[in-house]
Amino acid sequence: MYVAIRRYEGVTDPAAAGRLVNEGFVPLMRQVSGFVAYYWVDAGDGVMVSTSVFQDQAGAEESVSKAADFVRDNLASLLPNPPQVTAGEVLASA
Repeated sequence: MYVAIRRYEGVTDPAAAGRLVNEGFVPLMRQVSGFVAYYWVDAGDGVMVSTSVFQDQAGAEESVSKAADFVRDNLASLLPNPPQVTAGEVLASA
């Protein structure tokens, strides 16, 4: 499995961002080949973190690209700063 984690800082309205992600982005993730799971987390203090889990690296990489497009087209005012992106192979899980 592969994971892509995106950390967004300076989020202006976490509730609105969560609603838009749930309604618009989650369905996009479900369409990516190898999709396993997706999580959108409000970490507080204007920080939100997304975690995308895929069966292979190609799916994780596609999720990063789709996330950038979705944020640009739908969330730019709510997520004004580019995310910190971390991606890689899962070496242990439970």
